[in-house]
Amino acid sequence: MNILSIVLAVSALAACGQDAPVAAKRGAGYEPSATAVAERTVLPRLFDAVGTVQAKTDIRVEAQVTGRVLEILVRPGDRVAKGDKLVILDSRASKTRLERLKQARSSARSMTAQARDALAAAKAAYAKSESTYRRMNQLFEQKVVTAEEVEKAESTYLQAKAALSRAEQGVAGAEAQAREAGKVVQEADIDLGYTTITAQESGEVAKRLVEPGDLAFPNKELLTLHTGGSLHLEAMVREALIGRVKLGDSLSVDISALADREPLTGVVQEIEPLADPMTRSFLVKVRLPERPGLYPGMFGRLLVPLGERETVLVPKAAVHRVGQLETVMIQSGEAWHPVYVRTGAAVNGKIEILSGLSGGETVGLTPEGVR
Repeated sequence: MNILSIVLAVSALAACGQDAPVAAKRGAGYEPSATAVAERTVLPRLFDAVGTVQAKTDIRVEAQVTGRVLEILVRPGDRVAKGDKLVILDSRASKTRLERLKQARSSARSMTAQARDALAAAKAAYAKSESTYRRMNQLFEQKVVTAEEVEKAESTYLQAKAALSRAEQGVAGAEAQAREAGKVVQEADIDLGYTTITAQESGEVAKRLVEPGDLAFPNKELLTLHTGGSLHLEAMVREALIGRVKLGDSLSVDISALADREPLTGVVQEIEPLADPMTRSFLVKVRLPERPGLYPGMFGRLLVPLGERETVLVPKAAVHRVGQLETVMIQSGEAWHPVYVRTGAAVNGKIEILSGLSGGETVGLTPEGVR
């Protein structure tokens, strides 16, 4: 037993005097449900680069028109598919405007039809006057009609030509107004559609920032969606170690908030090539596998391998805890006695023993030892 184990034992016994006799007598009559051998093994020596779990993509859900919020159909934690309705805005003003613009479009179309009828009549009058004018010129050359009759036919022809030009301009103007009215109606119809806000991508609702009755307007965030599939860890790796991390590497990630505390295996997706001048660290993004209970914003550690180290592993069921005191029952001949230990990380279903055991000991397993 090393000095640290003795200090831990003395401190715990001093703080919990009532537990000291219990701890001292645990070997008496102890019968384990099973036994195992403390395994001395070689594990990688790791550096913890702290970071935060992030969503691959965050989408700000905003209104594209101004309107009062009538309904919010989702809440944080809800999964949504692309096209699902999220927020309903008051559409009465948009509907009224659309109906008014449709009436204006109908009037513009009616005016266009009238202008086209007038153009058709002007074309007929022009064709008739042109034909008459040409015939009168021929008759004048034959000395059948007088110059005054030719001038009269020419005047009628020029008036018909001017009327035709005005009719053509009238049709062009009416058609332009009809097109503009149609464009405005189309825009108003689109604005009406914007009063129902839908999900542009599949994802999970992360934040809800409005309530029914609030005013929504462009650039005001209503919801936040996490999309893009799996999450990733963003960790800062100091400059002295960045050479040990490569794109595509599989590295262990420890998320302390997960119930099982088993490290995840992530894949390095991105390494920013510019170090932070304040911390002398590089930002590394590691894609994480899907895991129940894993959410954006959680604290995590990226475990960067530095080499190897020897350690001792025992099953979790071998470790007992009383307060802050950890013990393992080991066999000595036919008897069992407790040994104070200090534990480390969980490794493949076992627990690392940092001090108290040297490896090769026979340890007892009991259900209450599982932590």
